[in-house]
Amino acid sequence: MHIKIWSDIRCPFCYIGKRHFESALNSFPEKEKITVEWKSFELDPNLQTTTTTDALTHFVESKGIDPERAKHMFNNVTAMAASAGLDFYLEQSVPANSFNAHRLLHYAKEEGLANKTKEALLKAHLTEGENIDDHTVLLDLAKSVGLNTLKVKQMLESDDFAYDVRQDQMEARNLGINSVPFFVLDNKYGISGAQPVEVFSKALQDAWYKHQNNLTIVADDNSCDINGNCY
Repeated sequence: MHIKIWSDIRCPFCYIGKRHFESALNSFPEKEKITVEWKSFELDPNLQTTTTTDALTHFVESKGIDPERAKHMFNNVTAMAASAGLDFYLEQSVPANSFNAHRLLHYAKEEGLANKTKEALLKAHLTEGENIDDHTVLLDLAKSVGLNTLKVKQMLESDDFAYDVRQDQMEARNLGINSVPFFVLDNKYGISGAQPVEVFSKALQDAWYKHQNNLTIVADDNSCDINGNCY
């Protein structure tokens, strides 16, 4: 069964959702029969990367939110992340455009290292305060996950995988996806948000059952079963 996940590296709930989903998947009896595909989604495609403003200030100014309320929101998300085993330092994160990071993820997908790269990108942005739009940062990250840095450098200096990123986003629009994370199981079932582990567990079980029993019987009569019983 195939699962597609739309998310943005800049989205804290995407990292939390990834952890919750992985916890459910690791406990799923048929996990070896599940394939996961990461899909690109930009929360703010027009964002201009800036290293002179911290994330909290940028959030306050871009959203027009009271600073104290914004700090409270940051603290709540940080606490939620901690409960999922993640260390967030949101105020240190760089307001960075994520397009190049998504292009790197598509390259990593071709190399069979998408999940490892996705994890490294999320950690770099939300935990380590790295600039995920900086080519040097992306090259170091690529090296750490086992990607060919020369090929990654050539990719970043070109427009390779730009089309793939935009195609993912067009697919999201066609499906009516306007927030992330968003999980699509077996091209039939959608889950929006960083849901609790138990929600993902039940969704996996239900989707797998339907995947294995994907015929809807509209008439059942005058037949013989595999045990030789005719009725």
